[in-house]
Amino acid sequence: MSQAAPLEPADLRRLAEQSNAWPFEEARKIVARLRRKPKSEVIFETGYGPSGLPHIGTFGEVARTTMVRHAFRVLTDDRVKTRLIAFSDDMDGLRKVPDNIPNKELVAAHLGKPLTRVPDPFGTHPSFGAHNNARLRAFLDQFGFEYEFLSSTDCYTSGRFDAALIKVLERFDAVMAIMLPSLREERAQTYSPFLPLDPDTGIVLQVPVIAHDARAGTITYEHPETKAPVTAHVTGGRCKLQWKPDWAMRWVALGVDYEMAGKDLIDSVKLSGEICRALGAAPPEGFNYELFLDETGQKISKSKGNGLTIEEWLRYASPESLSLFMYREPKAAKRLYFDVIPRHVDEYYQFLDGYGRQDAKQRLSNPVWHIHSGAPPKADMPITFGMLLTLVSSSNAENAETLWGFIQRYRPGVTPQTHPQLDALVGYAIHYFRDFVLPEKRFREPTDAERAALIDLRDALSNLPAGASAEDIQEVVYEVGRRPPFLDATKKAKDGKPGVSLDWFNLLYQVLLGQEKGPRFGSFAAVYGLDNTIGMIDGALARSA
Repeated sequence: MSQAAPLEPADLRRLAEQSNAWPFEEARKIVARLRRKPKSEVIFETGYGPSGLPHIGTFGEVARTTMVRHAFRVLTDDRVKTRLIAFSDDMDGLRKVPDNIPNKELVAAHLGKPLTRVPDPFGTHPSFGAHNNARLRAFLDQFGFEYEFLSSTDCYTSGRFDAALIKVLERFDAVMAIMLPSLREERAQTYSPFLPLDPDTGIVLQVPVIAHDARAGTITYEHPETKAPVTAHVTGGRCKLQWKPDWAMRWVALGVDYEMAGKDLIDSVKLSGEICRALGAAPPEGFNYELFLDETGQKISKSKGNGLTIEEWLRYASPESLSLFMYREPKAAKRLYFDVIPRHVDEYYQFLDGYGRQDAKQRLSNPVWHIHSGAPPKADMPITFGMLLTLVSSSNAENAETLWGFIQRYRPGVTPQTHPQLDALVGYAIHYFRDFVLPEKRFREPTDAERAALIDLRDALSNLPAGASAEDIQEVVYEVGRRPPFLDATKKAKDGKPGVSLDWFNLLYQVLLGQEKGPRFGSFAAVYGLDNTIGMIDGALARSA
């Protein structure tokens, strides 16, 4: 279906102002912010802790922020310059040696130092921080995100943060007054927003500050070993801030207008916002998104290794399906596990197919509009992912050629060359079947009544012509199901005929396919072929004889 002509910017903006899609709701907050305090450029930010590799949460935060950024550009007719900063906290001291790296002893000798002063255990970059930053940039580039990378180390050592650091020093007491009530009594005794870097060891020191001088731009701290007072400048990378004051200082120094964060950081956002105000600036707009849960409902944790990784999702499905998962209900907790993948693959293509039939207002609430920054591709997916999975499962296909044989019989003229996205889907389906479906495949034994119904179905399908349509096959499936014990007289079909119990379809999936659910059986049989379907029924009857 051809896409409608694009709207004029003014008409698009008018519809966007009325849209209840969450990226527009977020973007309107930034528009209101600009009315209160106009500026020529709006800064979006996402943060990254480079002590580990980029993960699925990193993707989610950048993808969602990109959606809000595009919505803002629509609401302002793209008259306001925007930038998205991907910020790496690579000046943080390394607290522990990660489990998933080589040469752990090399890294262990540098605990406490900024990540950019820790040797790269992989031997490919000047430091561990540089290695992980390169991984972050490659990760973001893989998905085509438009962003500007900033390193905390570079910002501190280049002097970019100097003016904001002096401001923190000038408001030292105000910052302490905000932070101390949030700390345990023991920690409060030695807390300082400033963390000096030991000039001899390079370690980020957690030491009491015994004096501060805003005019001189210095702090005086107690040396952890000699206990002697040491005076250090807070500028030029000789000190860094504790992370909540650091977050606030960064907002001020970079002029950040929008940054979202996980629900687990609600208190941190609040405290950093208060510090930002104490520094004379308005904290950025944003919201707290809910966290992802594993299959048991537990919060996903990098250290636990539960839930899904980005690499795992992309083994079984496209980036667009992952973007759909991230778009949906960002403020609701969601299970991020393997069984959510097939639904999001197919629903992405359903949204894409529906987009071509929607009016302009409806399109702005369609996830694909936000996933593709207002320019979704044409929908052309002749077979669902769910159907592919069932085909793989029923035929035990070990390669793409077998699957394409079924597809091309069902849809002549459709080839890997004409439909490269479908070809990718075929590969995803084979991976998913091998890793998740096959290990769980269990065929249920039919009861005597069910055996009789399957025999009736086999005989009825045998009377159909070889090229019977999916609709003709489905009608036969319904007709056989309208017999006891599956007749459901309390329900009516669209044509007024008696209804069919779900037990009939559960029987087909569980006994014939060895799975709990599947696609519309008539559509499946049309793709799989009548002879193959009849053979599958005979096989199930033989197993239970």
